[in-house]
Amino acid sequence: QVQLVESGGGLVQAGGSLRLSCAASGRTLTNYGMAWFRQAPGKEREFVAAINWSLGTTYYQDSVKGRFTISRDNAKNTVYLQMNSLEPEDTAVYYCSADGRVFRGVAGNYRLPQKYNYWGLGTQVTVSS
Repeated sequence: QVQLVESGGGLVQAGGSLRLSCAASGRTLTNYGMAWFRQAPGKEREFVAAINWSLGTTYYQDSVKGRFTISRDNAKNTVYLQMNSLEPEDTAVYYCSADGRVFRGVAGNYRLPQKYNYWGLGTQVTVSS
């Protein structure tokens, strides 16, 4: 079992920055994929960014490339999402997720929310115009 707790959300003006954190506990994350998804009201949950915990390789949704950075701290068992140049369209609840299988098998599985077994409760990010 993996427990995930997000923090760092809030209200920010367009053009501002926020850093989200996701603290993981319950097991080591070797070979795990960890990701951030977001869900705006009335919309489906969408992929934002993912990281291969062991290799450190990162992946992004096109709309956040160059603005968001996912990273991890092995010692703290924590994954981060640094969000810069925020836009009102980034407003959503942001969820942290983890699973040991997303980087195996079919390429691109890490983009699919149904492939993740562990989820945090989410943190609200609101960007005002």
